[in-house]
Amino acid sequence: MGQTGFIHDKLDIKFLVLYLMARVASPVDFATLADLTFCDDGVEYFDFAESVAELVDTGHLALEEDRYTITEKGRRNGKICESSLAYSVRRKCDQNLARVNGVLRRDAQVRTETLPREDGGVTLRLILDDDKGNIMTLDMLTVSQEQAGRLAERFRAQPEKLYHGILQVLLEEDAGEE
Repeated sequence: MGQTGFIHDKLDIKFLVLYLMARVASPVDFATLADLTFCDDGVEYFDFAESVAELVDTGHLALEEDRYTITEKGRRNGKICESSLAYSVRRKCDQNLARVNGVLRRDAQVRTETLPREDGGVTLRLILDDDKGNIMTLDMLTVSQEQAGRLAERFRAQPEKLYHGILQVLLEEDAGEE
């Protein structure tokens, strides 16, 4: 049976990975990189895994805290080789990157931290940024790590709701004022 897709060997996979990593908005984990790379029927899992490991070994990618980034060497060599990828593969990659980069940018803008307190409570810090800097940082006392985790998840799911609620309260004119 003939091989399908435009990717035919590990070298093609390496070109594809470098193409993707040069365009991803922030460091990505193995699963996200795999999701992006399996845009062509010719990519096999074990060849992909070996290719990523080899790119790390050769200094084209860096691996820190289970996240991959492209190095300057990888960026330079990837740029030279990206024309080797079929146009249809690059186009599909760009579509997938748009989706993933949107999520990565949002994750970078909406953050939470938990800080243990001496009194046994936990301070939950909610952070909302945009491209120009910090929009809001809010520290809240919570009674437990579990409560802080639940509140952090709710904030990450709908940060705009909290921000707009705070603005509404702050901008609301008191009916009793004259």
